[in-house]
Amino acid sequence: MPELEKGAVVGVDKRTAGRMKRGKLPVEGRLDLHGLIQNEAERALSAFLARSQERGHRCVLVITGKGGERRGEGFERTGVLRRMVPLWLNAPANRARVLAFDEARAQHGGGGALYVLLKRARGI
Repeated sequence: MPELEKGAVVGVDKRTAGRMKRGKLPVEGRLDLHGLIQNEAERALSAFLARSQERGHRCVLVITGKGGERRGEGFERTGVLRRMVPLWLNAPANRARVLAFDEARAQHGGGGALYVLLKRARGI
């Protein structure tokens, strides 16, 4: 299975891809990862994706926050969760559920959130 990249919409029809990018797909679930440490956030994301797919949700919102991380005397602009969630979406169990993901529009959190398009669950 090819690795997913933010904004890449392989295997999704043009209409659905365009609607996702413009924030026009109904957001059927939200997961806010603010305040979680990495291992908690990774587990929460996996459980949320599984539950959302079981419920037949197609488009969900994952809020990472824009974050920032102290590095010595400097400040890393990209938060840990914002950087890690795309990697976790490509983990085998999650990748089997996810068709595509992209940065959310401003009304849904902009750069601090991602739209995630889920595959339809088998048997639904």
